[in-house]
Amino acid sequence: MMKKLSGKTALVTGGSRGIGRGIALRLAEEGALVAVHYGTNRPAAEHVVQTIEERGGRSFAIGADLDTVAGVTKLVQSLKTELALHAGDSKLDILVNNAGIGTSPTLEETTEETFDKVFAVNVKAPFFLVKQLLPILRDEGRIVNISSGVTRIAYPHIMAYNLTKGAINTFTLHLAQLLGPRGITVNAVLPGIVDTDVNSSWLHTPDGQKHARDMSALGRIGQPSDIADVVAFLAASDSRWVTGQLIDATGGSHL
Repeated sequence: MMKKLSGKTALVTGGSRGIGRGIALRLAEEGALVAVHYGTNRPAAEHVVQTIEERGGRSFAIGADLDTVAGVTKLVQSLKTELALHAGDSKLDILVNNAGIGTSPTLEETTEETFDKVFAVNVKAPFFLVKQLLPILRDEGRIVNISSGVTRIAYPHIMAYNLTKGAINTFTLHLAQLLGPRGITVNAVLPGIVDTDVNSSWLHTPDGQKHARDMSALGRIGQPSDIADVVAFLAASDSRWVTGQLIDATGGSHL
């Protein structure tokens, strides 16, 4: 049976671990050639590629620091080169903007440098990555932005991070309108608490486990695969009539 993403190419930023890793594995499972982007952890990205290939999929790793537009440009150039090598041309079908700084200090503790850093990686990088990839993104393509449930649920102790995800939601809405004439859909997925290394320091404690389970209407802690399955739907033709949407994937947190 034909897989839903056979013949498609995908880029997952921050694809070496956590939610990004889950997304990369899931898109590859559906038949996509997946570019696994990493910032600094090359071994982790190569392990994702190895896992995909062991499962019969196709993948490659590309590294770039997304703190600056120069880093974004490096990523785009590397992607074009690798796509030509692995796919025969430099066209992209699916972009998943997942890379980001996953937390921030309190309002009182946030410095200008910290504020600028989280906005550079979480907002500026996706903005300029989309801008630079538009010439190679195929019509009928897909853009999926990973936002957060903090845009609906108040978590004031990580204020700067929250603001970046609000910006991503706005970016999603306006980009969907802009790219609609090309048949490109743009949506955002809003995870809640997910069992990844970003949350491990507090989540893997008795109190943390209870807190996370109690938040969800489903009574359990989110897994990367829970988010990856939503992204896979948005990346496939099944979602062709869904665009400009903020898809809550918090497991019914704080209903």
